[in-house]
Amino acid sequence: MRTLDILSEDERCIVRTVHDFVDEDVKPVVRELEHRDTYPEALIERMKQLGVFGLAVPEEYGGTPVSVPCYVLITEELARGWMSLAGAMGGHTVVAKLLVQFGTEEQRRRYLPRMATGEVRATMALTEPGGGSDLQALRTVARKDGGGGYVVNGSKTWITNSRRSGLIALLCKTDPDAEPAHKGISILLVEHGPGLTVSRDLPTLGYKGVESCELSFDDHRAPGDALLGGVEGEGFAQTMKGLETGRLQVAARALGVGRAALEDSLAYARERESFGKPIWQHQSVGNYLADMATSLTAARQLTLFAAREAEAGRRVDMEAGMAKLFASETAMQIALNAVRIHGGHGYSTEFDVERYFRDAPLMIVGEGTNEIQRNVIARQLVRRGGLDV
Repeated sequence: MRTLDILSEDERCIVRTVHDFVDEDVKPVVRELEHRDTYPEALIERMKQLGVFGLAVPEEYGGTPVSVPCYVLITEELARGWMSLAGAMGGHTVVAKLLVQFGTEEQRRRYLPRMATGEVRATMALTEPGGGSDLQALRTVARKDGGGGYVVNGSKTWITNSRRSGLIALLCKTDPDAEPAHKGISILLVEHGPGLTVSRDLPTLGYKGVESCELSFDDHRAPGDALLGGVEGEGFAQTMKGLETGRLQVAARALGVGRAALEDSLAYARERESFGKPIWQHQSVGNYLADMATSLTAARQLTLFAAREAEAGRRVDMEAGMAKLFASETAMQIALNAVRIHGGHGYSTEFDVERYFRDAPLMIVGEGTNEIQRNVIARQLVRRGGLDV
């Protein structure tokens, strides 16, 4: 894979290791696990052994940190095998980066070493039942309890891994009357306990195996040192920074799904014959393959561009939004074309392309819908005065 040339030899080795894990451990079992909607316990344990949950944790806390481009390519490999596995480490990585960048030293030492091994897995809790992508319209409130801690009330929805995560980065209002509203938003590092209920697994079209749940907070108590960074009112800015990583991760997931769909389609088109020749030689099928490969290559380069900018320490809300927007729409189109190429087999649960077609829409609506991404891109274009090329 020539894309690996941008990485160091150590990072190339890590990507190859994940690639082999996908081929040897994931692909032989994914269809059965996915169709039964079974939590992939053994695969998650193997990911822990490989150090996948420590990719954003500094060495001093026991992690194996990699560059942002390497992280993107590892995520692509995982999603190539099963998009749900990439989802299992997505929010975890965002929380790790939030702790590294904004957490107090005590918070880092409390969580990062156990997060690096996967002993503690973390997730973000942003979305609310009535809020969708409007994060400033939060109704989850954390009020001071008089003893230095917080009492939390509210609800969250579509929270991935929330049942099995030992740490939840909860976006909430610590000052509901603040003006503007974002000044009253904070992140609390919440652990499971009394007053926190994981109510139900939400039924989904795809993205099987890992849970997406509703969370209810009913006078849940969190200590004062659960406040990320120790300063109230910083949560909205912290979340926006975290979403840069989250959107790059979703873009990389889309690359993996698109790549799997293209690889399956190419193999099928070379083997399947009609009218006396392999179907790739029919112009309509050949055109599909050409367009799929071209758009996937463009999506990968755009995503890696955003990843390199992030690695350089630059603000990449626009670039990550572009990558997420283009890669997710590309994956959806590639998945549809894969069904077309496979014909009736593409509609059969005995072929993986039907799974790609069910998984691809999540990247369009997850981590901020693509309509929101376009708003972000347009706003930043105006603010920056155009593209900085």
